[in-house]
Amino acid sequence: MTKKVLLKIKESFNNPYHLASWNPDTDCCQWYVVECDRKTNRINDFHLFAANVSGQIPKEIGQLPYLESLTFHKITNLTGNIPASIVKLTKLKRLTVSWTNISGPIPSFLSQLENLTSLDLSFNNFSGSIPSSLSQLRNLDGIRLDRNKLTGSIPESLGNLNPSFQYLYLSHNELSGTIPRGWADLNFTLIELNRNKLQGDISLLLGKNKTIQILDLSRNMFQFDISNMEFPDSLTNLDLNHNMITGSLPQGLTQLRMYGFNVSYNRLCGPIPQGGSLQNFQYTEYFHNRCLCGAPLPDCK
Repeated sequence: MTKKVLLKIKESFNNPYHLASWNPDTDCCQWYVVECDRKTNRINDFHLFAANVSGQIPKEIGQLPYLESLTFHKITNLTGNIPASIVKLTKLKRLTVSWTNISGPIPSFLSQLENLTSLDLSFNNFSGSIPSSLSQLRNLDGIRLDRNKLTGSIPESLGNLNPSFQYLYLSHNELSGTIPRGWADLNFTLIELNRNKLQGDISLLLGKNKTIQILDLSRNMFQFDISNMEFPDSLTNLDLNHNMITGSLPQGLTQLRMYGFNVSYNRLCGPIPQGGSLQNFQYTEYFHNRCLCGAPLPDCK
């Protein structure tokens, strides 16, 4: 049965050379692109990577019920959308559809894949809003939706993610509005929201009790006073360039051991804190602020 399903998938892709090893006279566990569980011999991994295939994701993919990992990556001629049959993959833990030309809205039915721990839909042509139903995936450790054409606000329901949720990539879209208030109760390791149209305050993402390491909010419209903000000791990279941030840089920044710090193109004023490790970051940029003294010209008047 499994072999017949795989051969239908091969046929859907017009029998490409990339799947030449899929010979019906051989054991499908030996075929390229798929892997089998060593104990059960059931296919649990399907990874089509950098393949010269064209068409849409075959609906037959939903007939591989023991899949735990499914990947379509760097396939520029892959079009259409994710088939609804994927919800039959109740054991699926990792779903990656990235660097393709798949388009349309992100399907809300993905929320039915209750065992997902990783969802990567980056570098595609997805459009429309982020489905609020993604918050129902209570086992997720991270989401990548970066480099798409997503619009609208980040759903408030995404403030109710799995407490152990670690990373979120939403950069290079056209998202607007404010960030979910519920993120104040989460402890991310990494957040990238850069190159959107987001606004408001982001102070709820920071604080001494947080564990965030990398935070990139650059090239948005965030507007807040940074003067009294506290930063976690875990922070290694902070990029806030090209926003509308006001106030002066807190002295607490000198206590951090960061690799990168960029607050250029904002509305900051006052002196740059001296001492500590602030001057020893691998890269530090203060350019083009209103009156940030100690920064390279034209900031100081």
